[in-house]
Amino acid sequence: MSYRIRGECVMALSLTKHPMPEQDPKVRARNFSEVALGYNEETAVAEAERCLNCKVPLCRQGCPVGVNIPAFIARIKARDYEGAIAVIKETNALPAVCGRVCPQENQCEKNCVLAKRGESVAIGRLERFAADRELAQGKEPAPVACAPDAQRVAIIGAGPAGLSAAGDLARRGYRVTIFEALHTAGGVLSYGIPEFRLPKEGVVKKEVAALEKLGVKIELNSVIGQLYTVDELLGEEGFDAVFVGTGAGLPHFMDIPGENLNGVYSANEFLTRCNLMKAYRFPESLTPLFVGKRAAVVGGGNVAMDAARTALRLGAEHVYIVYRRGEEELPARREEVHHARQEGIEFRLLNNPVAVLGDDKGWVRALQCVRMELGEPDASGRRSPVAVPESEFELPVETVIMAIGQGPNPIVASTTPGMDTNRRGNIVADEATGATTKPGVFAGGDIVTGAATVILAMGAGKKAAAAIDEYLKGKSAGDRGLFY
Repeated sequence: MSYRIRGECVMALSLTKHPMPEQDPKVRARNFSEVALGYNEETAVAEAERCLNCKVPLCRQGCPVGVNIPAFIARIKARDYEGAIAVIKETNALPAVCGRVCPQENQCEKNCVLAKRGESVAIGRLERFAADRELAQGKEPAPVACAPDAQRVAIIGAGPAGLSAAGDLARRGYRVTIFEALHTAGGVLSYGIPEFRLPKEGVVKKEVAALEKLGVKIELNSVIGQLYTVDELLGEEGFDAVFVGTGAGLPHFMDIPGENLNGVYSANEFLTRCNLMKAYRFPESLTPLFVGKRAAVVGGGNVAMDAARTALRLGAEHVYIVYRRGEEELPARREEVHHARQEGIEFRLLNNPVAVLGDDKGWVRALQCVRMELGEPDASGRRSPVAVPESEFELPVETVIMAIGQGPNPIVASTTPGMDTNRRGNIVADEATGATTKPGVFAGGDIVTGAATVILAMGAGKKAAAAIDEYLKGKSAGDRGLFY
């Protein structure tokens, strides 16, 4: 393909992305090292040269945090890698994370002009390249000086939303403290997404450390609602505003017989024990995690793919994805489905569990399922699955992992009078600003929307940071007015 600038044919242009180097599926299925190995310099530059530098960059419209995509790609093209990461970090506090786990195919890359004729520019892979290069060099950001009387903001939750809000507020000169319930910062980046997709030491901890270098203070093992209430943070603790970004970590179950048997996990528990508690290093780590020879993961989203691929790496010989809809309805990223299949995960589609069956010792022996067929579309537009009469069967397994979604932990909302929640327990907040019904309190990410993506949570954190900045400037001006 050739393209024209000012009427002149410029060059032949590849309609396909440069492939991402990966571990061999048979090898990686038994280790926790990162699957995707990243572009080298020459591949990154070659991929950057595919960018048309459109006058109207539609790719930016698909980025929840507003990264200036053409600008950073242009710098990679010019081999100005420091300039590239500087552009990205103007709006994205976690570029190495986003380059790995963002669903670019449904966001920035979906809007790329090249996608109309072939494959989009590999925006996510280029973002990862620029971020990884900086991490490898070990450069530390310069701290942002705060005025002695700088206003203070409390962030509840050190997940993507909280980290994004904290970074933006710190750069604006506020004194920011994050209160994190767990012993490690990162939220779902640390406890949910597996090591083979998102390395914890090499990526997550380094990007969190960069925020700390900016001046963000992180208080671990701090459960807000128990240690302090939101009212106490705004009162005697002296914070001027609060952002709630506690995510969606409360697991859902199917409420079918046998879910209390030994060998049944929620995906939250399973992945947290493996990722955060390092069960994959047992016995070096003191957290055991039973899997057995056969494991079934119920669900079809990214969390289900993560749980299934983790079970395989922990020693299961046969791992099944059990999902009540068909291939086209799978909500997981295509890349994750592809990787799972490459590694040998077996997909039992149009199957719905109706009971977990146990042995006489209280352990799982099988998952009882019924075959389904797709009927008319439901309210979401997806075709509703309907059970096929007399189609029940048993799937022999020793482990069942429920990955059917999660909801909000109620501890903050239940201890914060004046802050409204909806019927699902999510905090009610303005979509544009994150402002809740309680003055001075903002919220964003999964605690507001329900379980979504890392980058959408980060986008919500950025919006809230801008709104908090406006709120505090107004508050400060009002306070000064008292003396005139």
